[in-house]
Order: sequence, then C-alpha cells, then structure tokens
Amino acid sequence: MTRSISAVRGGLLVAAAALALGATTPPATAQDSDSGNWLFVTVTRGEGRHGETPGNLLLCDPPRGHARAAEACKDLDRVGGDISRLRQKDAFCPMIYAPVTAHARGEWNGHPVDYRETFSNGCGLAAQTGAVFAVDR
Repeated sequence: MTRSISAVRGGLLVAAAALALGATTPPATAQDSDSGNWLFVTVTRGEGRHGETPGNLLLCDPPRGHARAAEACKDLDRVGGDISRLRQKDAFCPMIYAPVTAHARGEWNGHPVDYRETFSNGCGLAAQTGAVFAVDR
C-alpha cells in the first residue's frame, strides 16, 4: 500500500514539474525510481525562452534519462544532490560568450531540488556540473 502511494506521489510530482516547465511529459516517470532521486533537467541556449526547451528526466535507481545518467547519478550522490557543490576538474574553455542556462527541478533523498544557473558557454557548464546536464538533443 505504501509503495503504491509513493508511486502515485512520484507520478504527480513529475506531472506538476512538466506542467510548471511547460514541457511534455518525459517518457520515464519518477515513479520508476525506487530511491525517489530524480531531476528534470533542461539546458536553454542563447536567448531561447525556458518553455521552448526540451528536457530530460534523470532517474537514479537505476540510472537512466540521458546518455550519461550513471555518471550524473554518481556525481549527485557524491554531493548529496546539491548541484551547486559539484566541482569538476579544471577545463580549458574558450572565451566565447554563448550563454546557456541550466535548470534542474526534482527531489533528492526526500529533499526538493531547484537549481538554476547561467554559464558563459556550454564548456563552462560541463566543467562545473559534469554529466548532470548532458541532455540529449
């Protein structure tokens, strides 16, 4: 009984996130993850409006949602789901201004996650957040 309530709760959270983001429902749902660790991640490039950006639902038990889901889940586990604490290795990024905004909304270890940050370019985003925002295009 508790598992079915948890599954319904997870499904409702994903539906609410999709509505709030103006996106269509992703193919996977948060109820597919036993751990409750999930994030709906988007990357907006340039001057595009957030509602125009497709995203991916990153699930971590088992890892799935985009091509680097296992690596992303490992990185997130290391920092307790706090994306702002991710620190990747040094990178040599070009000094080209091509802004990208990363947004993640979801739940990690029972705590809500709502992260948004704009980076000067995609290289800076990848250097800071690793695989978390490696969304499929």
